Amino acid sequence: MDIKVKDIIKICDAQLIYGNEAEICQNFSKDTREIKKDDVYIGIKGENFDGNTLYEKALENGAKVCILENIEIPEHIKEMYKDRTIIKVKNTIKAIQEIATYKREMYNIPVIAVTGSVGKTSTKDILASVISKKYKVLKTQGNLNNHIGLPLTILKLKDHTAMVVEMGMNSLGEISILSNIAKPTISVITNVGTAHIGKLGSRENILKAKLEILDGMSKDGTLVINNDNDMLNNWNKNNNTYNVATFGINNDSDVMAKDIKFEEYSTNFLAITKNEELNVKVPVGGEHFVYNALCSIVVGKLLNIDNKEILKGIEEFELTKNRMEIKKNKNNVTIINDCYNANYDSMKASLEYLSKSKLKRKIAVLGDMLELGEYSKQLHEKVGGEVAKNKIDILITVGKEAKNILNKAISMGMEKENAYNFETNEQAIELLSKILKPEDIVLVKASNGMHFNKIIEKII
Repeated sequence: MDIKVKDIIKICDAQLIYGNEAEICQNFSKDTREIKKDDVYIGIKGENFDGNTLYEKALENGAKVCILENIEIPEHIKEMYKDRTIIKVKNTIKAIQEIATYKREMYNIPVIAVTGSVGKTSTKDILASVISKKYKVLKTQGNLNNHIGLPLTILKLKDHTAMVVEMGMNSLGEISILSNIAKPTISVITNVGTAHIGKLGSRENILKAKLEILDGMSKDGTLVINNDNDMLNNWNKNNNTYNVATFGINNDSDVMAKDIKFEEYSTNFLAITKNEELNVKVPVGGEHFVYNALCSIVVGKLLNIDNKEILKGIEEFELTKNRMEIKKNKNNVTIINDCYNANYDSMKASLEYLSKSKLKRKIAVLGDMLELGEYSKQLHEKVGGEVAKNKIDILITVGKEAKNILNKAISMGMEKENAYNFETNEQAIELLSKILKPEDIVLVKASNGMHFNKIIEKII
């Protein structure tokens, strides 16, 4: 199922500057550093640089086709790389979306799309692990879940027989675009929380944005939802349009968890369906991973995957880096690296996990949660409430907004001498270097823009 230069010209209403219309386009990349021989380079204009101007580096590294916008190719470049092909489009981002849409339509395979306020990436990871027991799976790498990352993922389709894609958003309309490109056969919404509430204004609007995942789903497709989430539960009570499958712990669902036993680094529970019970082992602790596993059981059954294979996929799944990544450092301190992103719902889940640890001291290093707008103070204070409720021994906050976490935790009973607020990561690192002891456990969590990975690097 090859895409040729002539197909791209037709799909994108593009102009062939020079080259071979019969050239086959297989591996697409927007990063000149990753370009290999015979790859297709797509110039993307970012906030800080214009990838279209770097085409010469791409050609130098072996790109056989370049897709560019707003660029003139000098004659000496045409002569130097006369065996290559240059295509000019009006907009390269729109072009990769159109090419990805075309590529997707070539494949009659299960496509599982995942969105939600919390747990998109870990749910994607566990789903891909389960589905890979029956299919050859292509999945979103890292967090490439936006209007550029998702098309680039789809363009990696080769001999795959299933695909699991993650869909992120900042505002209304974005997931609709992604859904219409990916055309999922199964859609998953993990939950509707408070992420991006500063931009969207209400949880009702967040629900509306997440439900855009249905815009491109096939009519006979199924929506899989967390039935314990209040917004999704209420929406489903009035749903007469879509096939829906549910999972949950508290509310009656198609697949439910009972007898949950939390261990230090794993969780065991009984999954109950209408006609059977399954003993499930998840290789990560925390209630949110019970929900991930339940979701993967629902999807596995929709795809007729054998129970043994579903359970094996759950037990073998591995998390994407910086998401609840647990390691011990050389001083026998356990570090929970969850510093990729943060919102109230994920902070709450991580603090609950920390509180269940049997290690000596529980230390939370928490930073600002971004993009909360007028709700910022309120939601940071709610996190402070969770710190106090979960009896965290030492709290270290970094950032102007995170100070609200500390103030609330103290007002709810946390001792002042165990709570510290800093303006910089360096100050937090300095304190940690002095106070950490063997058998401590430390949660490090903030929005990605707080650069808490620098704290991790120093204490790991």
